[in-house]
Amino acid sequence: MPFSALGLVPTLAHAAAKLGFSVPTPIQSAAIPVVLSGRDVLATAQTGSGKTAAFVLPLLQGLLADTAATPRRVRALILVPTRELAAQVGDVLQSLADQLVPSFKVAVVFGGVSINPQMMGLRGGADVVVATPGRLLDLLQHNALSLAAVECLVLDEADRLLDLGFSDELANVLAALPRRRQNLFFSATFPPVVQALAQALLNDPQRVAVESEPSAEPVIVQRVVRVDAPRRTQLLRHLILSNDWERVLVFVATQHAAEHVAAKLNRDDLFATSFHGGLSQGARKQTLDEFKDKRWDVLVTTDLAARGIDIAELPVVVNYDLPRSADDYVHRIGRTGRAGESGLAISLVSADTEAHFRLIEKRQNLNLPREQIEGFESVQTAAIAVPGNGGVKGKRPSKKDKLRAAAKAAESA
Repeated sequence: MPFSALGLVPTLAHAAAKLGFSVPTPIQSAAIPVVLSGRDVLATAQTGSGKTAAFVLPLLQGLLADTAATPRRVRALILVPTRELAAQVGDVLQSLADQLVPSFKVAVVFGGVSINPQMMGLRGGADVVVATPGRLLDLLQHNALSLAAVECLVLDEADRLLDLGFSDELANVLAALPRRRQNLFFSATFPPVVQALAQALLNDPQRVAVESEPSAEPVIVQRVVRVDAPRRTQLLRHLILSNDWERVLVFVATQHAAEHVAAKLNRDDLFATSFHGGLSQGARKQTLDEFKDKRWDVLVTTDLAARGIDIAELPVVVNYDLPRSADDYVHRIGRTGRAGESGLAISLVSADTEAHFRLIEKRQNLNLPREQIEGFESVQTAAIAVPGNGGVKGKRPSKKDKLRAAAKAAESA
């Protein structure tokens, strides 16, 4: 089925084809006609399924329908959780917009860099703004832009936007938006915190859910290796060298751990570097570009790299530290096995983290066998368990209360 069959105008379908969007993915086929109809959308699909084009293409068609607005007003706002995802969405938008007549101005704004060039870039207005919530609020406080004319709001990676640190900022952004608008929520997971906001903000939404297609062989092979925590780095080095892995993305819990593990691997003659939020935006971009260019064997990262980062043909992901939430496990392993390629995801589990991983398995309907690697057999036993949820991030009523309050404030604005 071509994109034109989904209701896209020929000029936009042609622009999409020039960028390689020749055949719609399932999420694009399901979501684009609904977005074009003007309805609110709540869409969930696996990571790497083409969600970005599913909202970018109909969004641009909506702008094409009204090109008389002068000066430029922000008519579409796309909120994302990270700088990397903002840049990625902005690149797709700008590449498509450059091929249209008239062209549209796309502004991409995020923190971690000077605000002054972004303020200068917004002079004369913009048609579409892609932003992280914090920097968007900074620009609003500087009167660098207005959201009074926004017709369409997109929350990309909605679950992450509602995670810790984003709820208050999102509430303030919602309060600055007009009450009447189209709302599009896109995410790989649909936890209760997203459900709460969706129920409050979306008007008779169309639910679009695309499950991964079954296949004879899994796209991502998941393995669990038992190892004592102090020997994880040695085992990681052994796995990389014995399997001749060219590139490995390794997830750890903290920025300090990213620096520490990368340094230890470097001492073992592996080209490893760290990637985390403590680096400047320039350093983050350079490091990620170098890893994509295969100049590093190993990229040791926090959950910063779990979302919105597309690394073509990445063969292996390793959970050196387990993620706090079951949803984050999905996003982490989703960095491999993209665009039809096969991938491998390995989780290193010690006696103390076994209960934690069992909860992840339960929430993801998994039952993975435990492996032992010769020479690295686990000998430690678990510490005395402390009552709780095993470390998996739970549901915080206070966060839901904040979201409901934000929704009510937006409705009454």
